[in-house]
Amino acid sequence: MARYTGPVCRLCRRERMKLFLKGAKCDTMRCPIERRPYPPGMHGRGRIRESEYLLQLREKQKARRIYGLLEKQFHNLYAEAARQKGITGENLLRMLESRLDNVVYRANFAASRNQARQLVRHGHVNVKGKRVTIPSYRLRKGDVVEIREKSRSMIVLRHNLDTLDRAVPQWLETGDMRVTVRDLPIREQIDVPVREQLIVELYSK
Repeated sequence: MARYTGPVCRLCRRERMKLFLKGAKCDTMRCPIERRPYPPGMHGRGRIRESEYLLQLREKQKARRIYGLLEKQFHNLYAEAARQKGITGENLLRMLESRLDNVVYRANFAASRNQARQLVRHGHVNVKGKRVTIPSYRLRKGDVVEIREKSRSMIVLRHNLDTLDRAVPQWLETGDMRVTVRDLPIREQIDVPVREQLIVELYSK
């Protein structure tokens, strides 16, 4: 399984905004972007020449890093979104949101998408009564995601449910250690700070 293993706070600084990749740390003054709100590297404070391509690239990188995908995974997902009917950018965001690791994060079972990915990979999550260990598993309308019975007493899971106060999206319905996909999300229900049209323009070149 390929994934980014470098310093994630560096990614937030590169995008000049909080991507909330470290869970609770992102809400405190210990977040590096609070102290160094400029890109990393020796030229981070230098003047950057803005261009149309740079804006498109930064939006693509931002979306890819928020959801924790590598370049090939993201490109393949975009190609699939472009083949579907409807608006390509909205299709892309809908597919990203319907990933299993993202739904586990949205349901407040995990403090970050990286932690949600780990919960899934370690076999703590069931989908429709069967264990699924693939973070990129695509959920559909009516699917029920729940924490396995043996895993419900985990300290980290209990801590997240007691302390996290993120609002659960309207397209999800939460219950006792379970979440049901009411319907696939529409653009108005997706609160990620990404301008998907710029991503479409980038890949359309």
